[in-house]
Amino acid sequence: MKKMGTKKGVQRRRTLTSLHPDAAGLDVGATFHVVAVPPGRAERSVRSFRSFTTELHALADWLTEVGIKTVAMESTGVYWIPVYEILEARGFEVLLVNARDVKHVPGRKTDVNDAQWLQQLHEHGLLRGSFRPREQVVQLRVYLRHRERLIEYAASHIQHMQKALMQMNVQLHHVVTDITGVTGMRIVRAIVVGERDPRVLASYRDVRCKASLETIEEGLKGNYRPEHVFALRQALELYDFHHRKVAECDAEVERVMHALNAGRVAPTRPLPKVRHASGRHEPAFDARGALYTLLGADLSQIHGFGPYTVLRLIAECGDDMRKWPTAKHFTSWLCLATGNKISGGRLLSSRTRRSSNRAATLLRIAAVSIGRTQTALGAFYRRLAARTGKAKAVTATARKLAVLFYNALRHGLAYEDPGVGYYEERYRQRAVRNLERRARQLGYTLVTPEAATGGVS
Repeated sequence: MKKMGTKKGVQRRRTLTSLHPDAAGLDVGATFHVVAVPPGRAERSVRSFRSFTTELHALADWLTEVGIKTVAMESTGVYWIPVYEILEARGFEVLLVNARDVKHVPGRKTDVNDAQWLQQLHEHGLLRGSFRPREQVVQLRVYLRHRERLIEYAASHIQHMQKALMQMNVQLHHVVTDITGVTGMRIVRAIVVGERDPRVLASYRDVRCKASLETIEEGLKGNYRPEHVFALRQALELYDFHHRKVAECDAEVERVMHALNAGRVAPTRPLPKVRHASGRHEPAFDARGALYTLLGADLSQIHGFGPYTVLRLIAECGDDMRKWPTAKHFTSWLCLATGNKISGGRLLSSRTRRSSNRAATLLRIAAVSIGRTQTALGAFYRRLAARTGKAKAVTATARKLAVLFYNALRHGLAYEDPGVGYYEERYRQRAVRNLERRARQLGYTLVTPEAATGGVS
């Protein structure tokens, strides 16, 4: 029975077309990697290599010896990054595969079976690789993701400062909007260096602060115990430390942007007027100008997109939209398009797929902010939120932003906001046309109020 099963398996495999005869499969692990090549290429078609750098180079040497040109591997944690980069530098075509697409391995689950299954699927062209931008964009992505982590670390120390102030019963975070603003940081730094007089501390109030001097002075009367002041001092030092690291990260991001713009000529048209005010965590260099040179257009003119948002979107999606044939392919990759789960000719579900795509997260955040604006997109968000709920409205608006982003980069289309009035009028006309069509189907004639009253008000 086993021989018959094996023979059938061989026959089944022979019926498939071999699109990549020089393909290998790589099962990635934390301490070792298992690689499988087509049978007959080597005495042992499956070998294991440890994850040390010398072993990874030995793996690349062996693949070269047996005539391998392309390698498929799963995107397992961060363990795939070193072997991916080494194989790519050695000239191999490396296909990074989502583990979700290859998790159904026939038979028993082992590292050897995984590697062989990847090799077979890749040989017959049954795998699709994950998107990975060009090298310099990958560098930009790494720097910006690290920068976001530093900002998160700094934010946690803001909470530590608030806790220390609360333990001293200093109500600073209740009388000012943000303790990391101008007024708040002046007062916190004065407390750390030894100032305790509420009147003196309140004098550090910025003229733009909404709270009055009397209110701030009353909120600064606290119990300044030394252990709580010590905790406040350490939290402030850690907050400053992480922001210094953010500044260092900005210098590296600026260097990468200069490398991306090397050889590019800036557009002759001057930069349009700034549409969005600078955010709190904007880079410390002229990101808007660098992006204008790189993209040939100012994408921060799109409502909801500031320069930092555009920079992060470029880091996640790249600056070349030709990877996706149409905007529909792009929104599907972002998991912002509706899915089609059909069985027996019946639609079972059209929900969007779950995803941890960072670009999709940025677009959703932009969609929430745009819902508060008096724009066509803002009106679309509010109408949809009232009808289907905010969650679906965010997804639908994020998809529209993704299409605008794609068309601006791929086709050079400029964004012009038609305004709330234009959108509402189009929506009203569409609703009237739908009512007229339904009335005709039922055998009725739709009459407008003006026609019914003969035009007399």
